[in-house]
Amino acid sequence: MPLHIIQRGNNRQRCFLAEADYLVYLGMLHKAAQLASCSVHAYVLMSNHVHVLATPDKEESAARMMKSVGERYVRYFNKRHERTGTLWDGRYKSCPVHDETYLMVCYRYVELNPVRAGIVADPLHYRWSSYHANAFGARDDLVVAHALYQALGNNHFERETAYRELVLAGIAGDEVDNLRDATNHNYACGNFKFRRAIAQATGHAAERVKLQQ
Repeated sequence: MPLHIIQRGNNRQRCFLAEADYLVYLGMLHKAAQLASCSVHAYVLMSNHVHVLATPDKEESAARMMKSVGERYVRYFNKRHERTGTLWDGRYKSCPVHDETYLMVCYRYVELNPVRAGIVADPLHYRWSSYHANAFGARDDLVVAHALYQALGNNHFERETAYRELVLAGIAGDEVDNLRDATNHNYACGNFKFRRAIAQATGHAAERVKLQQ
C-alpha cells in the first residue's frame, strides 16, 4: 500500500545547507529504500522538510527506510556542519494512500511543493524532486514508477506527456487539505470505504475531520 511520508526539521530548522547535503541525502535514501524493500515513486527535498511517496514491500519496510536514512544523515550533517544534537522533529509522519483515488494526487502534491511554497513557478525549475524523472524521463535511479503511473500511456513519451498535463491541471484545494491533514495526523487518505477499511484493520481512527465521500 502506498504511503505519503513527511519528515520535518526540528523547530522548522533547515535540513539542507549546501548542494552536497541534498545529494548525500538522496544517495542515502536510495540505498535505504533498496535495503528496506521500498519503492519510491515521488519525492521532494525542501529546505526544512522532506516528502516521499513510496510503496513498502513489507509492513516494517517504510520504518526501516526512514530510520536508516534519518540516522545516517544526521551523523553526516552534524559532522559536516560542526554541530551536535537532533536534526529531525521527532519521528516521521505518514498516511496510507488509496491508489485508486489519491495516488496520482499525492504524486502531484509532493512534486508541486516548491510551487506552493512560492520558490518556483514551475516544478521543472526545482532541482531536488522526482518531477524531472516522472514528467520528462530524466534518469533517476531512486524513482520506481507505480503501476498507475505506468497506466498513463503505452510508452514513456505518452506517460510523461499525460503526467505533465495532470500537473498542469493542478490539485483542488480540498484535495490538498485532505492529504495534508491525513499525513500530519497519520490518518488514511482516500474515499470513505478505504478509510473505514484502514480503521478496522488497524484499530486507529481513519480521519480527524469528516471528508467528502
